[in-house]
Amino acid sequence: MKFSTIYSNLLALLCLLASAQGFALNGGATGGSSFVVSQRASVAAAAPAPRQGVPGRPGMFMGPKSKFGVFSPAVYGAKIVLGNDKLNKIRGKAIALHSEKITQFCEFFGAYHLRTRLIKKAKVNGDTLGFLV
Repeated sequence: MKFSTIYSNLLALLCLLASAQGFALNGGATGGSSFVVSQRASVAAAAPAPRQGVPGRPGMFMGPKSKFGVFSPAVYGAKIVLGNDKLNKIRGKAIALHSEKITQFCEFFGAYHLRTRLIKKAKVNGDTLGFLV
């Protein structure tokens, strides 16, 4: 086996184990997923954070802190294994590829006016799922 294959298998196992905890059953009469219940509570309680300026850069604003989601443990594991710089490069490539596919989708269906909204929605979903921690 290649060295990178071992790392990718180890990372996949870590992701599976970390995300399995978020989907554990509650028990109860109706069953269900604790993840769904926890997301409903966090979405209902979420309030927009005030915008903070970046020191030394008057026109630049930082967004609110990213949410902890199902894939957050995997992202933290990838930070440990790959390092922050390598993870940011991979994350940037993934975001660029996803934006490109959204653009192709919009062009194919003649809905280019929805492109920006779909990309913003993808960012919100990525934050909710924990990809942006």
